[in-house]
Amino acid sequence: MSSFGAILATPAQVTRVAWFAFLIYWVIAAAGGKKTKKIESGLDRLSYGVPLWFAVFLMAVWRVQRGWLGMRFLPESDAIRWTGAALAVAGVGLAIWARRRLGSNWSTAVTLKEQHELIRNGPYARIRHPIYTGILLAGVGTAIEIGRVVGLIALPLAWVSFWLKARREESFLREEFGARFEEHCRQTGMFLPKLLRR
Repeated sequence: MSSFGAILATPAQVTRVAWFAFLIYWVIAAAGGKKTKKIESGLDRLSYGVPLWFAVFLMAVWRVQRGWLGMRFLPESDAIRWTGAALAVAGVGLAIWARRRLGSNWSTAVTLKEQHELIRNGPYARIRHPIYTGILLAGVGTAIEIGRVVGLIALPLAWVSFWLKARREESFLREEFGARFEEHCRQTGMFLPKLLRR
């Protein structure tokens, strides 16, 4: 029993390993993108960057939170914590899959690349921003695994950040691809698949 438990690790360790894998993949995959032909301003980046970094900070330092931020909103339960860890792994997996599909069209800032492609296969066949969906799902899983109020504060901040960035990306893509992008919008949801496709 003890050796079996050692192999499984803990929900917190699995969640941390998932995020570590996400960071390592992101760093490796960042090399070799296409040249940029249009990029947003630094002020635009701050509008979504600040809430996202604050959310990351809250989730990363939750163990040192005192007072109401450290209060539990979920009971201590292995089943709940493993559910959170599984969601974190699934979210990271989706984000990596979507990132691989974007290939050299991806960038950290909102940009248009030279010879930019409108990706509509893989997770992009149903969701316009599956990287953000994956990161948010991993965030939900992490908040469940942690089980503390700090996660409930961080998640809406991350969602607002991704919503702002997604809206800006869509304005760039609409300008570049016109009717093709409008058709893509009719077929997909921003963060979740559309149940009824036109």
